[in-house]
Amino acid sequence: MFFPSPLVEGHLLLRYKRFLADIRLDDGREVTAHCANPGAMLGLVAPGSRVWLSQSTNPARKLAYSWEITEADFGAGPQLVGINTSLPNSLAVEAIGAGLVPPLAGYIRLRREVKYGRASRIDILLEDDSRPACYVEVKNVHLMRRPGLAEFPDCVTARGAKHLRELGDMAEDGYRAVMLFVIQMAAERFDLARDLDPTYATAFDLARRRGVEAYALTCRLTPQMIAAERLVPIAE
Repeated sequence: MFFPSPLVEGHLLLRYKRFLADIRLDDGREVTAHCANPGAMLGLVAPGSRVWLSQSTNPARKLAYSWEITEADFGAGPQLVGINTSLPNSLAVEAIGAGLVPPLAGYIRLRREVKYGRASRIDILLEDDSRPACYVEVKNVHLMRRPGLAEFPDCVTARGAKHLRELGDMAEDGYRAVMLFVIQMAAERFDLARDLDPTYATAFDLARRRGVEAYALTCRLTPQMIAAERLVPIAE
């Protein structure tokens, strides 16, 4: 996935009200950017961090800039991290189409944002006339507290626990149900941040026992693009 235009580099001044960030651009201007990430963003919001923004050409937008990437050091040197939670669904679609998620290969149809469960929408629905449909819920991952170990979630997510329960329902009804964690950074393995949201961890364990599959997919980032790269192990 290439960004439609070159990103603008700057340094973070302050992230606040969850969806706003003040940035000093390299040309000296200070701008307020949209932060499309409702999470805590632990380890990613230190003032002075290098960041990259996209700039909209839509004159009707209140905020012209959107925060896309930040640079962070998790103990093994600086690396780029994607923080825009609106991108993982598209990254997942690209990865499935490119065969980077072998367990999800071979379906003849892929639909997005399909209604299911209790007034919910599944991120990706894979269909084939010769086998049960596959319901895929996608989660963005940007938390790393130990080098190489990506974790989810970075704060309490009641909505995430609800999705796990509904995936479990689909699995018990005879469909495939999959949780796909898209890690917008380099990582060697994935685990749940059980200390940050024990309720989500309990819901995840129950969903696995009910038949829900889980996979974790890392990405490669540059200021020009974000690309899904490979599956990494999930801690048992």
